Amino acid sequence: MGISVGQHGSSMSEPNVVPLIDVLLVLIIIFMAITPTTPTGMPALVPQPPPKNQKQPPPDNTTIVVQVASDGKVMINQTPVSWDQLGPQLSDVFKTRADKTAFVKGEDDTSFGYVAHAIDIMRGAGITNVGLITAKMEEGQ
Repeated sequence: MGISVGQHGSSMSEPNVVPLIDVLLVLIIIFMAITPTTPTGMPALVPQPPPKNQKQPPPDNTTIVVQVASDGKVMINQTPVSWDQLGPQLSDVFKTRADKTAFVKGEDDTSFGYVAHAIDIMRGAGITNVGLITAKMEEGQ
């Protein structure tokens, strides 16, 4: 604002804050522009159990379930497979399918590293939707 005159013969100076506010607004805009967006994880599909009074439908034979045991062994629909062959076999199964959905199931004491590695291989094989199956979900809880 300038100078405010108080008593006769003395002057009182006030700082001009308008340029300071302009600088702060520019800094806020800069920091908002360079702030990274929040990383998002992989979307997961979780099959919902049927209602308690309804009978569970028979499993669909086109559903692919990758099972990871606690000792690190892996199976595709009850068929044992090695970790090296998991990706190529899943690619062969899903290359002609329009629906690229599969499920991964780990035992309760399975290391998360095994399950994450299986999901990574499944994504690399072209599966776009990976669902998770838990023991409680199989029991209908």
